[in-house]
Amino acid sequence: MVDLDLGWIRNQFPALSQEINGQPVIFFDGPGGTQVPKSVIDAIAQYLVTSNANAHGAFATSQRTDALITSARTAMADLLGCSSDEVVFGANMTTLTYSLSRAIAHTGDSLRAIARELQSGDEIIVTKLDHYANVSPWFALSERGVVIREVEINPEDCTLDINHLKQQINERTRLVAVGYASNAVGTINDIATIVQLAHAVGAMVFVDAVHYVAHAPIDVRVLDCDFLACSAYKFFGPHVGILYAKREHLARLRPYKVQPAPDEIPSRWENGTQNYEGLAGLVAAINYLAELGHRVLPGVQNRREALLAAMIAIKQYERDLCQKLVTGLQQIPDITLYGITDTTRFDWRTPTVGIRLAGRTPHAVAKALGEQGIFTWNGNFYALGLTKELGVESSGGLLRIGLVHYNSVEEIHQLLKALIKIVPSHES
Repeated sequence: MVDLDLGWIRNQFPALSQEINGQPVIFFDGPGGTQVPKSVIDAIAQYLVTSNANAHGAFATSQRTDALITSARTAMADLLGCSSDEVVFGANMTTLTYSLSRAIAHTGDSLRAIARELQSGDEIIVTKLDHYANVSPWFALSERGVVIREVEINPEDCTLDINHLKQQINERTRLVAVGYASNAVGTINDIATIVQLAHAVGAMVFVDAVHYVAHAPIDVRVLDCDFLACSAYKFFGPHVGILYAKREHLARLRPYKVQPAPDEIPSRWENGTQNYEGLAGLVAAINYLAELGHRVLPGVQNRREALLAAMIAIKQYERDLCQKLVTGLQQIPDITLYGITDTTRFDWRTPTVGIRLAGRTPHAVAKALGEQGIFTWNGNFYALGLTKELGVESSGGLLRIGLVHYNSVEEIHQLLKALIKIVPSHES
């Protein structure tokens, strides 16, 4: 396995020391929200003690808040590989996506620079693999005559049907909305290829990277996507939403804003007072990852390089963890495993696994595991198109096991032992 200093990593996360019923807590709930390092907690508290004020005032604490906003944009730019003026903050990814979808719908003539204005009969493509935060905002535009096309999945491995996607894209396509990775079963989509297909017909691409960011490096310049959204609480930070958008789109599109409001890019895209203490925690979360990168690859020259080193190491470590988890699950009778299981294709999945146990609802299994201090999620995780396509929505969806880099092989062994005791065949 990749040589990460797991002892140092786990020591950064105070929550990992908790116990339930005398058992150490095992957090396999990362896809729903990761735990945070102590440095994030300290940064939030420090902001509230020393800098708690609204922005743009003529006094010290407000000026510190202004400096924090700049620092947060720079940190996110380093993580995503963009410019700081292409970073927009908001309450969460869902809110930002709805806001952007409305801006696109109502901009009118300003969209002529892409192809022609968004009008009745124009088309937007979504997928059945996605979280509904990247589906519902676009479906809402159908009330304006926009045609929404859905891309099918391959149920046998829960991958996107790329041939069906190619069939859906045409000269009327204005935007393709796609997830970087499935939050339910971990499938990673070929975003670079999807962007090329969309741009070939003059369409924009909106990427939901909420689930992906914690697991691998991102370079939006290489991807050439038009928009990419994520949430800090999914990559070891607080509840802050982030939107990357190409500068030309931020300049051309018109956001819905309270008047008067600043006209500068990107702040004119941010509605109301931001979560400044959350931004302090966001910077600390990114700096934690950068510190990990310096430990993995001593001598890196800047934060962007350190972040790439950290995320590459995390991806490799988690790939090994995922292989151990999937191999172990396949040896337990009465378990159905969804998603990519071929280890030679594990570069196309995150360590997020969806399963079903025969004779047990996902909720019952999650409850039984939770009583042993093993935290997993159950349900559809807002990936409603996927659970319907798999035929499990009406019976409780999936049990989701989500690994991140602070998890260990020993924790996987504990999970497998617990599942063996839960499966019906064990009772007989």
